[in-house]
Amino acid sequence: MSTVRLIQFTDLHLYGAESGSLRGVPTLPALQGALAHARRGAWPPDALLVTGDIVQDDAGGYAHFRRLFGALRLPVLCLPGNHDDPALMRQALAEPPFVTGGHLELGRWRVILLDSVVPGRAGGALSDTSLAALDAALAQAGERPALVCLHHHPVPMDSRWLDQVGLANAPAFFAVVDQHPNVRGIVWGHVHQGFDALRNGVRLLATPSTCAQFRPHAEQFELDPRPAAYRALELHADGTITTDLVWVDEAARGGSMSAA
Repeated sequence: MSTVRLIQFTDLHLYGAESGSLRGVPTLPALQGALAHARRGAWPPDALLVTGDIVQDDAGGYAHFRRLFGALRLPVLCLPGNHDDPALMRQALAEPPFVTGGHLELGRWRVILLDSVVPGRAGGALSDTSLAALDAALAQAGERPALVCLHHHPVPMDSRWLDQVGLANAPAFFAVVDQHPNVRGIVWGHVHQGFDALRNGVRLLATPSTCAQFRPHAEQFELDPRPAAYRALELHADGTITTDLVWVDEAARGGSMSAA
């Protein structure tokens, strides 16, 4: 395939009970609405990417996730967030089409899935083992462009409260990334808002939640009334990325495909 098409969903916050809600938003119906919206667009993608907080501290939510995403007959690339239990997530999603870590090739690209969870903490960090695995995966990719995926934000979001729970060892993460010019994009969840920037030619992308959003640039915790969202990504053979942040409410949809 010359272009790899991904759709990223993040911060689903599912509960075992179908009626479970986060910040006043019923999370299972919100996810179902986001999936239905995506399926009315350019479907199917080559794979789905889910960047953490699949459940809200309730392993019963994985059954809903497995049922909904398993029925789509597409690779589902998953990594844990701070509200997931990584071991329980991997156990619940141990069978295809789910991929719960490591790296894989899609077209010319290498997609790397990182676990930044620190048990008992909202903020995250990458272990020495994870950093070494990232370094090896990038080195072994040769000239393949790479997309690095994690849950916690590695750069400030200009939000005082939120930046206290980002990736604690971001300098160590970027020390690895900066050694490998084949890294073309870094994508994360956790922040419940959109972000799109460049750092040393690497695309930095955050994606809002499929349920409740956080107000950008807030000093203290504050909700944003914007609706559920997901991100469409096109990974081109020349290493460029085209992306569109899609708000499920068409009236609130922001922007069109942007490239870098």
